Amino acid sequence: MIYCQINLAKYSTIYHIPAQMQPEERQHRIAEFLQKVEFAALEEISRQVGASVSTIRRDLAVLEGYGNIQRTHGGARVVNPRTDEFTFTSRDTHQLAEKEAIGRAAAELIPANQSVIIDAGTTVYHVARHLESKAPQIITNSLPVANLFASANRVEVVVSGGVIYPRLGVLVGPLAVESFKKIHADVAIMSAGGISLEGVTNSHGLLIDIQRAMINAAQKVFFCFDHTKLGRKSVSPLCDLDCIDTIVTDAGAPMELLNQLKGQGIEVVVAPLSIEQSNASKQS
Repeated sequence: MIYCQINLAKYSTIYHIPAQMQPEERQHRIAEFLQKVEFAALEEISRQVGASVSTIRRDLAVLEGYGNIQRTHGGARVVNPRTDEFTFTSRDTHQLAEKEAIGRAAAELIPANQSVIIDAGTTVYHVARHLESKAPQIITNSLPVANLFASANRVEVVVSGGVIYPRLGVLVGPLAVESFKKIHADVAIMSAGGISLEGVTNSHGLLIDIQRAMINAAQKVFFCFDHTKLGRKSVSPLCDLDCIDTIVTDAGAPMELLNQLKGQGIEVVVAPLSIEQSNASKQS
């Protein structure tokens, strides 16, 4: 197993940070950033506004007093998100036919009786839907995945510790990270906000540390992306391409990028859509 490192120098800075930002402006930027991503770790907020973690803690206390945000263990989240963009049920309706095809194809790659880490992405949830016959041991921080197997006698489910973030249906925070640092698994099945030749990115800083711990706990790492994630860059860098063994995607993925990823030594599996799935995809 290779311990995956990330080359942060490859990723550009998200925001230009002016020198000596006043507290009111800094707090305004923090509030705007949290509205965009819904929740974030202290270190991520610190990078966004160019202030120390101790300063961020004081700013969050002020914002919490206004009722705009709620402090959590190691971070903060917005109290009233503007949209349902990040809710599990809302995200699961996007590219549903493609996700189901990817889920079926990825599950076929997993041998029976494996220990399998499953992250909290909606695409990966569709992989989990097809794993019960493989009698795996599932290790996850996803509440929907845990609930999926609640009555499955053939599947052993290990749920990480952590703080529940209900809109995402996910356990986050230092306890979740520590849970995955202490285990070993045969396979990690992952998802993210985007992949390019520069690496994999995701939307939420609080998920990044957990996902890196998942990657480093697994002998093999599979990433599942529907075609809309190919060539896309999200907010935060997650890992470099050399951390990935296999990518599973759908037939809408750009062939040029798939060939370039194959050239990086990554196995690429393209999941075909059935006639019913193809019709459903065209109607959505």
